[in-house]
Amino acid sequence: MEFFQVLTLTEARKALAEHWPRIKREPIVRDLTEALGLELTQDVVAGENIPGFARATVDGFAVRSRDTFGASEGNPLPLRLKGEVLMGRPAEITVGPGEAVAVSTGGMMPGGADAVVMLEHTESLPSGWINILRPVAPGENVMREDEDVKKGQLVLEAGRRLRPQDIGVLAALGYRKVVVWEPWRVGILATGEEIVPPEAKPGPGQVRDINSYTLYALVRSCGGEAKLYGIVPDDLDLLRERVSRALAENHVVLLSGGSSVGTRDLTLRLLAEWDEGVILFHGVSIRPGKPTLAAVVGDKMIFGLPGHPVSAMVSFELFVRPLLSYGYFKSPEEEPVVEAILSRPLLSDAGREDFVRVRLVAGEEGLLAVPIPGKSGLISTMVKADGLVSIPLNKAGLEAGSRVKVRLFA
Repeated sequence: MEFFQVLTLTEARKALAEHWPRIKREPIVRDLTEALGLELTQDVVAGENIPGFARATVDGFAVRSRDTFGASEGNPLPLRLKGEVLMGRPAEITVGPGEAVAVSTGGMMPGGADAVVMLEHTESLPSGWINILRPVAPGENVMREDEDVKKGQLVLEAGRRLRPQDIGVLAALGYRKVVVWEPWRVGILATGEEIVPPEAKPGPGQVRDINSYTLYALVRSCGGEAKLYGIVPDDLDLLRERVSRALAENHVVLLSGGSSVGTRDLTLRLLAEWDEGVILFHGVSIRPGKPTLAAVVGDKMIFGLPGHPVSAMVSFELFVRPLLSYGYFKSPEEEPVVEAILSRPLLSDAGREDFVRVRLVAGEEGLLAVPIPGKSGLISTMVKADGLVSIPLNKAGLEAGSRVKVRLFA
């Protein structure tokens, strides 16, 4: 492939999707407390019913619903209070005709009862009786033994990235540990003579390393494990050594800078000389992020992201995040977006897809997407932004008042 043979976003994603399955991970066992954000290796099928017994969902009295029909405040129906079911104990008492048993929220339903009258819909009477002031239907204020999860039910599918509620249902099913895919390990390097560490005072022509730390946080937000490999000056031998180490220790390597056309850019030279290396693309018809490149080296993948912070972040969102988060690129209909009204017109050049930073504000007719102007080297524009609006390849712009889809930042 010739350098800077520009692909469309769709073509570049297709090339990545074809090669991503070569990147292999191992299954690992993790405690539930350490499994958040990791992906299941296999389906989870319920081995039991949850909650496993019929339980009350309110504080009140377990009754036979038919014994309450016709009850009202003007026509209270008396029932004999037979006893109480204690929390965390089996219901060893039963409810017969004209009887009621006190239960608390979450308590086990006694035999014979099919509903619970809320405490506030009753009144106490002397000598162990209560009045029912409102009728209940069969099953009212009761959770069935399999209402939450039914034995044999597919609860979580293989490949699912575990959320807090997923951890909760695994605990409910008796799991203490779970088999998941190891997190994606991602090595991160910054390249360029002008880059200095954050703690350094930049000299003339120098800038602090923004991209390494931004990309580190982005990888972590995808559930991956990130490792920084420092700043590499314009030295091919040093770059080769550092990238080789990062490839040996990670599934994916991200390089920021060194991907544009220039006599001092070494990333392409390094990738071109690698025996197992295949350059998938160098150049995508997007703005910002046009110089983005991707390559496969054996069973590892390298992304060369632009040096400007906004460009690097946008390229990550478009190419890297979907693969780390889902393992594939979602269709436009599946993308996590919100709809908003564009506050002002946007212009674009034909033949490229523009991604415009916007912030969301409340308007009279709904959310407004307010464009944030600024060059791709201005990290502050990303701080102000809530997401991105896309101007398609075949459009010269978008009119004010257009309904747009905003791709939210994680």
